[in-house]
Amino acid sequence: MEAILDIIYAGFQTILNAGSLVMLPIIITLIGLIFGVKFSKAFKSGVTIAIGFAGINLVVNLLKSNIGPAAQAMVQNFGINLDIIDVGWGAIASVTWASPIIAILVFEILFINIVMLTFKLTDTMDVDIWNYHHMAIVGIMVYFSTNSVFLAMGASAVMAVVTFKLSDWTQPLVEKYFGIPDVSLPTVSAVSSVIIAAPMNWLIDRIPVINKIDFSISSAKKYLGFFGEPMMLGIILGVGIGLLAKYDLAQSFNLGVNMAAVMVLIPKMTSLFMEGLMPISEAAKKFTQSRFKGRKLFIGLDAAVVVGNENVITTSLILTPLVIALAVILPGNRVLPFADLAVLTFRVALVVAICKGNLFRSIIIGLVTMAAVLLAGTITSPVLTALATSVGLQFDGGIASFAATALTESFLVFEAFTKNPMISIPVLLLVFGIVWFFMSKKKKVAQTEE
Repeated sequence: MEAILDIIYAGFQTILNAGSLVMLPIIITLIGLIFGVKFSKAFKSGVTIAIGFAGINLVVNLLKSNIGPAAQAMVQNFGINLDIIDVGWGAIASVTWASPIIAILVFEILFINIVMLTFKLTDTMDVDIWNYHHMAIVGIMVYFSTNSVFLAMGASAVMAVVTFKLSDWTQPLVEKYFGIPDVSLPTVSAVSSVIIAAPMNWLIDRIPVINKIDFSISSAKKYLGFFGEPMMLGIILGVGIGLLAKYDLAQSFNLGVNMAAVMVLIPKMTSLFMEGLMPISEAAKKFTQSRFKGRKLFIGLDAAVVVGNENVITTSLILTPLVIALAVILPGNRVLPFADLAVLTFRVALVVAICKGNLFRSIIIGLVTMAAVLLAGTITSPVLTALATSVGLQFDGGIASFAATALTESFLVFEAFTKNPMISIPVLLLVFGIVWFFMSKKKKVAQTEE
């Protein structure tokens, strides 16, 4: 039996190591076959989705490779002196996959998703296995802090349940705002922001005068004309960031053109992605209608499919220098924003959707969300630094990231499982249970009104 499990795990690890572009067609093809799609059509859909995803990644990497160095140049030019460096999500992912308990946690998360789907506790079928590392890192940090596999598994289990429920609750935003039907986003780096964004947006709705302020890209087009087009906004914001980074005029304009390219190309890549998804989506509808009356399943994908929205990119470009300034003035913060400044799009994507593209609200809420990330990163840096050192990564000083336990969801779970867990875990579960009940009731009311 152990030999069989070793073979299964070895095969799984081989596919995982091949990366998401290999894993995605395989998983989508299998899902298509389950839903009754012919192999040729399912495989074509899987490859088309992978090509669209590859295109999205290429454009997102264009954004990262241009904004990353510019943001880092701004940090250096401003002479900011903070002693914890943001090393980026990639370094954190490598720490996660190097853990001795990663296999246990990955299969646990997969099992939880299957059980929740079976008992109708979630409608998200998470095929984004690579991003399980966001849920697993919390369990790994708990294990490093407590030396308890039981607590580690408990932490990752809570992360999985919370993430899948947040994916369910935010799926209407993905469908209505981003125009991607039957898809949810179980990416912790995206859905975690909702914990702060949703109540803040509710609060702003109830503040006189402030609640009337509404400025978006569509209104920019109306008042700015040609200069309000996404292409021109990309150039303007790119050149502005270049000048703040003390680039010369040619370098600044080059950055502007690259940002314009991102604004124009992402929607085209997303449309290719949607082309591949449609046959699977239609088959999934027929399958669930015939076997699960009144139920609809969502395919859980990487949040990369929505970060190319023009409002998301505009918000993240504006926030880049503001987050650097925030790090300097925020009391208690010791994290120096650096590598992950290039992926602010993931942190603000659902914030923008909740705000319905209102640029004013998105920036205000985005700053509060990032303030929480900076403070949580500061608090958990000692554990993350020690963990990274234990797997052979060496850094000068403390490290943090805009991922791992800096994310609000991850931070709350980590704290609950490491700080007097006999009290904090029940409190965390009670709070989540109340929220779950409230959101489920709200969803039923909405369905009745439809």
